[in-house]
Amino acid sequence: MVDDVAEAHGWVLALGARRLTGAVPGAGHGDVYADPAGHPFCLIPRPAWASPVAEERA
Repeated sequence: MVDDVAEAHGWVLALGARRLTGAVPGAGHGDVYADPAGHPFCLIPRPAWASPVAEERA
């Protein structure tokens, strides 16, 4: 779950993910990607009831 799917799209691509073919952006199901090892994952909007994930600070 992410606060901004469009912003997260850029981040996951920069980290090596690729959008899977057949994924329909904006279809209400989130965007489907594969990580560099090929594992699928989705980016979905965080609902208002879900607590934000704290950023890890190095």
